[in-house]
Amino acid sequence: MGETNTEKTQKVSWFSGLKAEFDKIIWPDKKSLTRQTAAVVAVSIILGLIIAVLDVLIKYGVDTLVNL
Repeated sequence: MGETNTEKTQKVSWFSGLKAEFDKIIWPDKKSLTRQTAAVVAVSIILGLIIAVLDVLIKYGVDTLVNL
């Protein structure tokens, strides 16, 4: 019986601690969030293109070596 009471107290303190941590978060404004999102999308597209080009070049090189 004593464990249930302690468990309930721990859950309450855990949620209050979680709320306290969320209050410390500094959320970005809309302009900053838009810039960061655009940067992530742009870098992802660029890296995707670089990987695709490298993949084609490596495939071509391997095919050339196999056909020797």
